[in-house]
Amino acid sequence: MKISEVRELSTSELKEKLYSLKEQLFELRRKKAVGTLERGEDVITVRRDIARVNMVLRERELNESK
Repeated sequence: MKISEVRELSTSELKEKLYSLKEQLFELRRKKAVGTLERGEDVITVRRDIARVNMVLRERELNESK
């Protein structure tokens, strides 16, 4: 997911996306622990997407407070 795609989403959509990404990360970590994870880079990709969503949410929060 690119940052431009993240910025196009509304705040409520971002919060929903963040929740689903965290669930996805949990499942990937579970698969990694069990040994059934096929692509290890999926964990890194999901973590980066979570960081992007958090960054945009924080930017919006700071802009609202100004």
